[in-house]
Amino acid sequence: MAFTLNGMMRSSPYWPVVSHRTMRRLLPGFALSSLGDGMAVVAVSWFAIELAPTADRGIWVAVAAAAYTLPGAVGALVLGRLLGHRAPTRLAGWDAALRACALGTIPIAYALGLLGIGLYIALLAVSSVLHSWGQAGVYTLLARVLPEGDHLAGNAVLSTIGSFCTVVGPILAAPLIAWGGAATVVAADAATFAVLAATFLFAIRAKTVPELAQAQDSSTASRSTGFTVIRRNPTLLGLLVLSFGFFFLFGPVYVALPLHVSEELGGSAGLLAAFYTAFGIGAVLGGMLTGYLSRWRLWPTTIGIVIAFGAVMLPIGLEVPKPVALASFAAAGLLWPPYSSLSTALFQRSTLSALLPQVLAASSAVRVLSVPLGTALGGPLVAGFGASDALRSAAVGILVLGLAAAVVAALRGSASRRS
Repeated sequence: MAFTLNGMMRSSPYWPVVSHRTMRRLLPGFALSSLGDGMAVVAVSWFAIELAPTADRGIWVAVAAAAYTLPGAVGALVLGRLLGHRAPTRLAGWDAALRACALGTIPIAYALGLLGIGLYIALLAVSSVLHSWGQAGVYTLLARVLPEGDHLAGNAVLSTIGSFCTVVGPILAAPLIAWGGAATVVAADAATFAVLAATFLFAIRAKTVPELAQAQDSSTASRSTGFTVIRRNPTLLGLLVLSFGFFFLFGPVYVALPLHVSEELGGSAGLLAAFYTAFGIGAVLGGMLTGYLSRWRLWPTTIGIVIAFGAVMLPIGLEVPKPVALASFAAAGLLWPPYSSLSTALFQRSTLSALLPQVLAASSAVRVLSVPLGTALGGPLVAGFGASDALRSAAVGILVLGLAAAVVAALRGSASRRS
């Protein structure tokens, strides 16, 4: 049995990833920081509730959630000249170090009685300024140390770790908050990023891994290099538009689903948690399966996932039994990691290595902006049409977007064959 299990592991598309010397050094720290972020999903909002004035708690919770993500998009847009030519290990290491320091300051200030809601929001914002560049650094590192054929499996490993930690992190955060308050969880999150920063400082360095030393000359870097590269490549531009539309149209679900559960289904917080748990479990399975798609054509598969995602989301806004709705959301979760990994692989394969950090940072910035914009649309959409109609509209919008992308891709392919 042990021999059979060992043989199965070695024949897996993930074996070249997890057995690679550099990836073995990266994965423990990455997994730990992902777990910290999973716990922060609960702690960031809960701490805002503890600190904010009672009358304005809802506003401050929304501001805290935005502060933990949106400055990363701003950093991607304005720091291109400064960071675009840096080695990926430095980008990822600096992001982890900044997160560790800014987040670590929060429980210290709280213990000293200096933490108010304003300082809390400011420190959250500082912690996320380099996050788009940090993510770009990690995926550029992966693209440089692994052969092209292993990029998708490598992306899937990172995506699966993130999905798993999104499920486990909140479960761990709840008893920690009950025991020591939200400050304890934020301190733990800071510690996990300190470990990741140490990983890049001591275990993964450009001088010890030659593939990571390649960088663009600073004289050619600019704030908009990543967007310029994308704009000049029709495939990358189409992928960025598709990704923006996909995440934007999913944004209203974050508003509509809780109201659909509470007001239209008469369900409790437990039912809402069941929906998110189903999505998370589906995402873990989807991440594990993604590596086996490496022989599929990436662009058609990516478009097909968008179409399928819209289709499986449709029943959630219809009058179907709750188990069917939960299964539909789990199926949507199953498709989420493959889309992320496949689209990242397309960027990795279609971009010069020296320009990859800027391109991935630009892509990350667009993704970070698209979901909050879609979520903001969810408010008036629900107010005007109701939660179930908003859910159906989001599903139909995603489905139509995927079909439109398929038509454009088919027409482009036909035109290229004629020429």
